[in-house]
Amino acid sequence: MSYDADVIVIGAGLAGLVATAELVAAGRTVILLDQEPEQSLGGQAHWSFGGLFLVDSPEQRRMRVKDSHALALQDWYGTAGFDRTEDHWPRKWAEAYVDFAAGEKRSWLHARGVRFFPVVGWAERGGYDANGHGNSVPRFHITWGTGPGLVAPFERTVREGVARGLVQFRFRHRVTALGRTAGAVDTVTGEILEPSTAARGTASTRTTTGTFELRAQAVIVTSGGIGGNHDLVRAQWPERLGTPPARMLSGVPAHVDGLMLGVAEKAGARHINRDRMWHYTEGIENWNPIWARHGIRILPGPSSLWLDATGKRLPVPLFPGFDTLGTLEHITRTGHDHTWFVLDKRIIGKEFALSGSEQNPDLTGKSVRDVLGRARADVPGPVQAFMDKGVDFVVENDLPALVRGMNALTDEPLIDEAALRREITARDREIANPFTKDLQITAIRGARKYLGDKLIRTAAPHRILDPKAGPLIAVRLNILTRKSLGGLETDLDSRVLTEDGEPLEGVYAAGEAAGFGGGGVHGYRSLEGTFLGGCIFSGRAAGRAAARAVG
Repeated sequence: MSYDADVIVIGAGLAGLVATAELVAAGRTVILLDQEPEQSLGGQAHWSFGGLFLVDSPEQRRMRVKDSHALALQDWYGTAGFDRTEDHWPRKWAEAYVDFAAGEKRSWLHARGVRFFPVVGWAERGGYDANGHGNSVPRFHITWGTGPGLVAPFERTVREGVARGLVQFRFRHRVTALGRTAGAVDTVTGEILEPSTAARGTASTRTTTGTFELRAQAVIVTSGGIGGNHDLVRAQWPERLGTPPARMLSGVPAHVDGLMLGVAEKAGARHINRDRMWHYTEGIENWNPIWARHGIRILPGPSSLWLDATGKRLPVPLFPGFDTLGTLEHITRTGHDHTWFVLDKRIIGKEFALSGSEQNPDLTGKSVRDVLGRARADVPGPVQAFMDKGVDFVVENDLPALVRGMNALTDEPLIDEAALRREITARDREIANPFTKDLQITAIRGARKYLGDKLIRTAAPHRILDPKAGPLIAVRLNILTRKSLGGLETDLDSRVLTEDGEPLEGVYAAGEAAGFGGGGVHGYRSLEGTFLGGCIFSGRAAGRAAARAVG
């Protein structure tokens, strides 16, 4: 029986590149398939901020952060909320991932040339009790070079594999079926799409020019999630998160369509936790879009006043950067799809970062000079561009003009100036003392006790209506689709399981297609910095296990 390669990898994103790199290291032959052209190699990781979850790292210790494996696992369990029988393997993956993050993850990446920005970020702060959701300490490590810097070492290894004759690229190959010839799944069939010169992230044609059939001893599915397919997002939207928004922005291109998950299911794979998903609530429409409905996420510090569509403050602890899905659930039950940040120039200059490699040219380009320039600027260049050109931004010198601008962006005038003034004034009065009943102000002061936040992420507490801090700014925030948290159920060797819990012989899965491990390593919620890391960890496991199986 002849094979075209030892292993076929379906999907050339980060998980697929890591799996292929492991197979190359083991001397196995690989065909790497992707429906997009070669210029999209690296998938969604290319567009990412490059954040990675690490535990008790040198960067944390230098920032005086005391972290531990026990604390990280406590935070993971409190965030995941595992409560289903199908959480058996996701729970085991969670334990293994925290072991990795607290163990060899940093040194393993460092050996491949990955470096980190010295200031550790504090994402998903939670705001509940010690056993609840959120990171107890800062753990968000930004890759020096952002997403492209993280993709680069694995792409380099894969291209070396091409040069050695171990790897074949087959771009514009869309898989439509997995088949068997001798018990195990060993056949991949599909359609060949016409060549495309479409730039990375932009829509490529779906015109077919033929079909293909390839055979290998093992198949690894690394095809990603569903975030670009809004119909599928709505179909899988859980009742616990309220009504799906009528209007959503896309944090990923349209080709992130989830169709390969259905192909795997037809072959016998079990898809679990499909109702668990991760979408952001701080989305803004990209003034310079790359793909349809292209949204950018604001990575906010804790000081902006967060208001619902009618101008009421969101409830405790739904402050900026504290609880993504808790905020999403609250928003969807208000009857409106948008919310507002109200802030001033002092806050936006210190606290706003924009997610994405293209929104952080200084970090992506590894320019120390430009990073220092950003720190010195009143407002970072990419943020200023959105203030000047973004359709979701209102910038005015006084509150009446700000309210008029806010109401001009919505179908009906929902913001009352007098009510908003009372809301902001009440908040501003709490600044006068070092003690307060306003828990957001308590959180701001607590954040500034962390050196990293004090240096670059949290403005000193001040009155928003202080003219010296102006002008005033309002930002309309939209729901932004991003990640599937469920996926194909896998054991710790990344073997895909069937409905009866047995391995689907010959098939492995990694990355978002596998719920970043096990079919949902995050449970209901994420601690952030764990999506790219989940692609790396599960891709590594899949590549190593498949290499052993075909050896």
